[in-house]
Amino acid sequence: MNDKEVLHRYLRLRREDLLAKLDGVGDYDARRPLTPTGTNLLGLVKHVASVQLGYFGEVFGRPSGRDLPWFEDDAAPEADLWLTAEESREDIIELHHFSAAHTDATIEALPLDAVGEVPWWSPARRRVTLQQILVHMCVETAQHLGHADILRELVDGSTGRGQNDPNMPQRTAEEWKKHWEEVETAARHALHT
Repeated sequence: MNDKEVLHRYLRLRREDLLAKLDGVGDYDARRPLTPTGTNLLGLVKHVASVQLGYFGEVFGRPSGRDLPWFEDDAAPEADLWLTAEESREDIIELHHFSAAHTDATIEALPLDAVGEVPWWSPARRRVTLQQILVHMCVETAQHLGHADILRELVDGSTGRGQNDPNMPQRTAEEWKKHWEEVETAARHALHT
């Protein structure tokens, strides 16, 4: 595998993992705010799909033609991070697939050293290569996947890539409770040392 294929593979995997965080979650739990700042599962998918379209579209002169009203000047604050009542789960999943296909086409069409310009970055940083943007989006997608991991755990206790994830300890509910108590005890004890 060459460098572009490696980066592209990681981006695809993280996109798939992010979308999979919606599996088995009801519509309300997928869109409701789970943190004081309003972070929610569908909003994370919407955000990543939206910014991916910009980075692999506009930046390299390959606009998607997709209208993203949540980026308009009169849009509600952080409208790319949550869904209105009129926006459906299906709308966001379709956007995710559309964004992935458009991104994949750009990555396949251009060499890693292809030059683009990020108009929303400062003038000193605007000139970029496809490699920089691939790394940027791998990192951004992984960051939001981490947010989604925590949100999903808050919703129903699911962690990682599910029950067979080799990176997640396999514990019973009682074992997790005991582990939680150990961590809590250590934290409280640290306050007195």
